[in-house]
Amino acid sequence: MGFGGMGNMGKMMKQVQKMQEQLAKIQEELAGRTVEATAGGGAVRVVVNGRQELEAVEIDPGVLEERDVEMLQDLIVAAVNEALRKSQEMVATAMGKITGGLKLPGLP
Repeated sequence: MGFGGMGNMGKMMKQVQKMQEQLAKIQEELAGRTVEATAGGGAVRVVVNGRQELEAVEIDPGVLEERDVEMLQDLIVAAVNEALRKSQEMVATAMGKITGGLKLPGLP
């Protein structure tokens, strides 16, 4: 019984290790990248990073003058959800360049 298949397995393991290193590098880079979204015609602006962490929320003072708390809450939720969606797209695009669209467990 030959061991010809073992060489292929070693090659594959090296490729997997290289891919893991590339993914770690991309994830680190994505943590420093941000996306922003607005709601209410710019009344609320939020910034989310590549780790899907909320980094900033800006509220136009004019919205506060209206004293419509429910509207403000809705605008914040809408802006955060849009920013998270954009961040997830950014991550998926960056990871797709490494994985070739292959869905790997534990990765976005």
